[in-house]
Amino acid sequence: MAQKEVLLTPEGLKKLEKELEYLKTVKRREIAKKIKQALEFGDITENAEYDNAKNEQAFVEGRILSLERMLRNAKVIDDAEHAEGEAVVGRWVTLKDLESGEVFEYKIVGSVEADPRDSKISNESPVGKALIGKTPGAIVDVDVADGVLRYQLLDVRREG
Repeated sequence: MAQKEVLLTPEGLKKLEKELEYLKTVKRREIAKKIKQALEFGDITENAEYDNAKNEQAFVEGRILSLERMLRNAKVIDDAEHAEGEAVVGRWVTLKDLESGEVFEYKIVGSVEADPRDSKISNESPVGKALIGKTPGAIVDVDVADGVLRYQLLDVRREG
């Protein structure tokens, strides 16, 4: 089965590589130390410290596998391949909600990097999908559970 391509910005790639390195070098050692200490308590059948350390180890190993899979299937987006002013992964967009007049700024990223609290929206989200390929001045309609949201794309810019 072919793995899904993972779109990443250069910043996102570095972040995932850094997390993977941390988990493999620092976190694995910390957990091994916790397991060793828990084993020193003797009987592991009713040893909460041992159970917690093993659960943490399973979580970390799962995350390592997940990160390795993502990085294997990563495609780093070079926004320089696209026209200036075009909304694509890796660029910041400024939107105006045509109903409320509120203005928002988001960076369009791949789904792995998406974090709305950090103003990063996925290219696969309803808003992200509607914006891809658009240029300033475009009006986009976004279907949501409550109806349709209308935005005007005010600006598109590169990082910085």
